[in-house]
Amino acid sequence: MAKTKTLWSCNECGHIQSKWTGSCSTCQKWNTFVEEVEISDKGKRFEAASEKAALPIRISDVKDIEFKRLKTGFGEFDRLMGGGIVAGSLTLVGGSPGIGKSTLMMQVSHKLAMQGLTVLYICGEESVEQTSLRAKRLDISSDQLYLLSETNFTHIKHHIDQLQPDVLIVDSIQILYKQELPSAPGSVTQVRELATEFMHISKGMGISTFLIGHVTKSGEIAGPRVLEHIVDTVLDFDGDQQHGYRMLRGIKNRFGPTDDIAIFQMSGEGLTEVSNPSLIFLEERAKKTPGSAIIPTIEGSRAFLVEIQALVAPSPFSNSTRKSTGLNPNRLTLLLAVLEKRMGFQLHNKDVFVSVAGGLKITEPAIDLGVILAISSSFSNRTLDPKIAVLGEIGLAGEVRSIPRIESRIKEAINMGFTACILPKRNLKGLSKKLTEKIQLHGIEYVEQAINYLQKE
Repeated sequence: MAKTKTLWSCNECGHIQSKWTGSCSTCQKWNTFVEEVEISDKGKRFEAASEKAALPIRISDVKDIEFKRLKTGFGEFDRLMGGGIVAGSLTLVGGSPGIGKSTLMMQVSHKLAMQGLTVLYICGEESVEQTSLRAKRLDISSDQLYLLSETNFTHIKHHIDQLQPDVLIVDSIQILYKQELPSAPGSVTQVRELATEFMHISKGMGISTFLIGHVTKSGEIAGPRVLEHIVDTVLDFDGDQQHGYRMLRGIKNRFGPTDDIAIFQMSGEGLTEVSNPSLIFLEERAKKTPGSAIIPTIEGSRAFLVEIQALVAPSPFSNSTRKSTGLNPNRLTLLLAVLEKRMGFQLHNKDVFVSVAGGLKITEPAIDLGVILAISSSFSNRTLDPKIAVLGEIGLAGEVRSIPRIESRIKEAINMGFTACILPKRNLKGLSKKLTEKIQLHGIEYVEQAINYLQKE
């Protein structure tokens, strides 16, 4: 009997070595090596691989073929995918437990099946009866939608060959296994091998495939990083479960935009798309309360308004507290230092809490000026004008830096009924007269000018 050889593989870059080390010599990441068992029989490694060898072709001889896209009927989902699902594409959908990944895929399956497309839904984590209960709750019923409760890839591949579906959904890839591999389901070896198999299926048979993936406690998609490199599209599903809003974010997309989002609302009937997120995030806004500022932010190709709330209170302890929800806490510390240095605010003995209302997470620096004005409003107990939108990036010297896509932000503020906007002075150049006639624009260069302007109101 042949001796089993043990190898160590890096989760981040896929580097393989014979011994365990604390850090990877290739990507310099720590604690990323996991134990694997070398595959001895490589002749039957990939069942779905094509037996025909590819031939080199001159790039000038390649025919221009327009990819066929499948419209789901979800306007937000289709926009996020770049206009629809590309036939033969491989998509990975990740998200925390209970966020609604299976619900979203079930609704997408139903809309595709209603168009006459054959959809095979592999429900490895549930029985067919359990999955049908969710389908009945969502009022889903179609003769073109097939359910398969199976975890053995060999059996799954057999049913795919028999059914020849147009769309394949795997829920989830961490529960499937190949019996030729000695490792357990969900291991690095199993996930990597299965992802490669489904890539051969989607490309070779022209099947649009969706893989639902689990996430780790840090929020990253479980499995090796090479899993995200194999697929064509990576969608991250997150949101605030208390508010019922879900954000589907496109992290990677070979056929469409990246860093774009689609917003849904979870209800008893499933997920419904939100076409006007600004109205959703501002509907519960308190207009006469200090510590509130409205910021036009950009997510992907969309601009919408969010509310920044700040609370400054005396600290009963010697060490004051700085807490933030929805924005980088390190960025908050920097902005507080600018306020203390440039404006002389005494915040060392104050607790400061800043939150993005609605459960949204914002990473762009264009919200800096709005955060500072919200903090100063709470500190001085003065209410900001509810019809003023604020945007701008803050530097360490207190200067207000220009931000990209200023016209999209201003247009969204105009559509939501705002009458004035405080923005970087450098962004005033090149703005069309149509915008300047509909809204008052106040260009500023330093933080002091913005705070002094609002104190005069």
